[in-house]
Amino acid sequence: MKSLANTPPSSLAKWLGTIRLHLKKNHFLAISIGLVYLWFGGLKFIPHLSPAEDLARRTTDVLTLGLIPSDVSYFLLALWETLIGACLLLNIYRRPATLLALIHMVCTFAPLIIFPEQSFLEAPLCLTLKGQYIMKNLIIIAALIHVYRLPMKKTI
Repeated sequence: MKSLANTPPSSLAKWLGTIRLHLKKNHFLAISIGLVYLWFGGLKFIPHLSPAEDLARRTTDVLTLGLIPSDVSYFLLALWETLIGACLLLNIYRRPATLLALIHMVCTFAPLIIFPEQSFLEAPLCLTLKGQYIMKNLIIIAALIHVYRLPMKKTI
């Protein structure tokens, strides 16, 4: 009779071991950012569900100089955000995903300049709720820089 120590782990045990290893050593930050990206990106796939849809559409229209139809650019934004989220959550292509997220984060500040009436009650200190939504991205940028600098270790 084999001892439990010599028994090969079940697929569930392997999966739990992979998750446990993935959660080690500062990966909580990458996972939390990944969840936010996955959530916010996922909302964009369903029309009128994202509270930032109007602002995101208008901003992408300006940033693309109107060369890409609004529905297409908004779909691409949703796809971009969910792919970043999935990569960070699963710890695959973490550095490229982090760089794409940093580029995305820089673009999220565009409405402060392009649509100041939606971002400020009184510039520069009194932010609207949308302006606060944008400014919280400073925290995400700092976290992304930290995630980018994490050592790359294979988790599977």
